Amino acid sequence: MLDNSNETIRNRILLEFAKTVELFDLNPLEARLFTYLYVEGEALTLDDMSDALGKSKTSMSTSVRSLVELNLVKRVWKKGVRKDLYQANTYLFKQFMSFYMKKWIDASEDRKEALLDIKYQLENLSSKNDSQNLQEKLESIIEFHQQLDSFFKEASEIKN
Repeated sequence: MLDNSNETIRNRILLEFAKTVELFDLNPLEARLFTYLYVEGEALTLDDMSDALGKSKTSMSTSVRSLVELNLVKRVWKKGVRKDLYQANTYLFKQFMSFYMKKWIDASEDRKEALLDIKYQLENLSSKNDSQNLQEKLESIIEFHQQLDSFFKEASEIKN
């Protein structure tokens, strides 16, 4: 028999959304923590998070610090509360896409620079038949990275 209680459905939502969030290079605990904060919708202490996820306060602190650095979670202030409070950034899609696209652009540019350096080294070698084939492949790979770079920069401009 299926258990369709609110708690069961809530847990399934948390599980499935956390899997999606992991695709953005968050570790499983960071993904679960962000998902929990997002679904809760209110500011929570490290103790609250620790109790809810069954993890130590230290691991909550480490994970929330990473999420704050990524601008996915923000520290908030509430009158009368002496402990630090954290809340998910509600501009979810924009934050994830900005983070994801910046990561792709940076990685693509890094690889392109490294490949151009290799191309320079290859051009300075004596011309051999096998080096010609290698040079053609390298040109193709560099072109691929230039296309990636253009795609993500255009997508980033459209989004803004």
